[in-house]
Amino acid sequence: MRQKKEISFAERMRKLYRSGLPRKKPEREEEPEEGIVSIEQRVEQIMGIVNRKHDKLNMLFFVMYDIENNRVRNQIVKYLLRKGCLRIQKSIFLADTEHAVYAQIKDDLAAVQACYENDDSIIVCPISTDYLQAMRIIGKSIDMDILLKNKNTLFF
Repeated sequence: MRQKKEISFAERMRKLYRSGLPRKKPEREEEPEEGIVSIEQRVEQIMGIVNRKHDKLNMLFFVMYDIENNRVRNQIVKYLLRKGCLRIQKSIFLADTEHAVYAQIKDDLAAVQACYENDDSIIVCPISTDYLQAMRIIGKSIDMDILLKNKNTLFF
């Protein structure tokens, strides 16, 4: 039996483009919610990342995107989930990975961005645990301060 050669994510995306991605802007349809859980579960997962002991070899970062093409967007969602990224909103992922994995994700996303004509944007933003701890969730009925156990007590 002939063994199939594994190709990189960027090369798979180039093949997808060559197979006929439309040149015009497609009408954006609803994105699948693969990897999205309740807000409470997402905050709990974020807090798990914040509270764990961090290895200096790891990189904490957000990946955010605005991608018009449904096929490309769905492939990127699957790719980021396979790489261990935590989906915290439809187009925002949080990751705590080794520097090598961070570099691979960044390079693969840059290659995907360059392989077809688009007006898309992908942001890969390193972040410290201090900034992550200072994050606030606005618009949902959840008290982030309780989860962070940062309630202030005033003594007289």
